Amino acid sequence: MPDWKKLIAAKIALAKRGAKPGATNANLRVPAGQTEVHNFPILDLGIVPEIDTENWQLRIYGLVEHELNLDWAAFQQLPQVNDISDFHCVTRWSQLDMDWSGVSAQHLLMLAAPLESAKYVTLHGYDGYTTNIDLNALLDDDVIVAHSVLGKPLTREHGGPVRMVVPKRYAWKSAKWLKCIELHAEDRPGFWEVRGYHNYADPWLEQRFSDH
Repeated sequence: MPDWKKLIAAKIALAKRGAKPGATNANLRVPAGQTEVHNFPILDLGIVPEIDTENWQLRIYGLVEHELNLDWAAFQQLPQVNDISDFHCVTRWSQLDMDWSGVSAQHLLMLAAPLESAKYVTLHGYDGYTTNIDLNALLDDDVIVAHSVLGKPLTREHGGPVRMVVPKRYAWKSAKWLKCIELHAEDRPGFWEVRGYHNYADPWLEQRFSDH
């Protein structure tokens, strides 16, 4: 089992570490406090679940008219999209022009038909991770339930077979190893949110922590 206290403390320390003195972002696509990288760093909580396309399923439930339970074949039969977006991690790195492939979150949510009372969403990962986000944010046209990145299937380390990608939020909102999308009326802070991370997580406002 991972040492949770050390893992959590290390990630919070990275997020709180300020930008290097005198550093500026010449690229206006990189938010304040971030540094552009050209690799795809791996960050997790020390748990990498053994989920593959044969035993993966995605459930969309809660305040919806039609609960969905999709296996890999059904997921692949849905309209596939590509989207290029920038990816900003709270630990202060950003990678630009990431080319994701998968199914738009908007399409999946419309299939489930959220009830009028649905306002918020909890994303559940196969590793037990949760994060919260408002439903309107998931309806943006750049949000994708992705199975591939940069022309290759997602590796387990990067959340494969499927992860959520929410470009307008810090990457902890882009849950790896996506298992469930749960819709509800009230907001429910997830794993990092109850540990002091910001509820909204807009990288352009540097919403890293709840005391921002």
